[in-house]
Amino acid sequence: MRIQAWIDHPRFTQVVMVLILLNAILVGLETYPYIYDTYFPWIQWTDRLLLWAFTLEIVLRLIASRPTRSFFRDGWNVFDFVIVASGHLFVGSSFITVLRILRVLRVLRAISVMPSLRRIVTALLLTLPSLAHIAFLLSILFYIFAVTGTMLFGKVSPEYFGTLHDTLLTLMQMITLDSWASGMMRPMLDSTPWAWIYFMLFVLLGSFIVMNLIIGVIVTNLDRADNEGKPQQQPDHDQDNQLQELRNEVGELKAMIQQLSERSK
Repeated sequence: MRIQAWIDHPRFTQVVMVLILLNAILVGLETYPYIYDTYFPWIQWTDRLLLWAFTLEIVLRLIASRPTRSFFRDGWNVFDFVIVASGHLFVGSSFITVLRILRVLRVLRAISVMPSLRRIVTALLLTLPSLAHIAFLLSILFYIFAVTGTMLFGKVSPEYFGTLHDTLLTLMQMITLDSWASGMMRPMLDSTPWAWIYFMLFVLLGSFIVMNLIIGVIVTNLDRADNEGKPQQQPDHDQDNQLQELRNEVGELKAMIQQLSERSK
């Protein structure tokens, strides 16, 4: 089908990516009040043009799908359809902020267009069940160190360890390795020389071990998603080998039968 050939052509994907980039640039320019107030009619006209271009793309992909309902079996197609449909829903409405936010969300369509980005998102989704267990482990670690830090350093450094929620915020800063040594640990060493034990334990457990565990899970699922996206050529190769072996065995059987028949004569 000609429409399907158009959609599968690399130029079609390139054109869609250019439109997405133009939409991203347009939304970025709107954040400057002078540009937005001065060129508002042009911005509005360009946005309508981009919206109808995206609508035409969705319609072409919908027509090319056989059967048509198969278009909505792909989660990425549903995502694209909702983004474009919501743009038409709020056009001309008074919810300007909502409309501008939805226009920003169109940039996310770059994920559905590029297969490599789709594999990365798929890997992240596959990671969610494992991340839930790691997050639970990390929350236990946070709570233990938060209660301990509040008891030990609440009077020494009340701005960081005065209350439980203050300590939790401090631990969040520490796990990002943001000025935890120069901003928190070293000033406390004058009054509490052994405070470095607390800080070092949490940084080692929370940042180096748990965070690297999260990275390891993501990398593993990224390889898994990449393997799922590759065409399975090995089974076909194995089947060809098996067919060739069967042909060789059949040829040998024919030769043996011919030899037996000649001897019998």
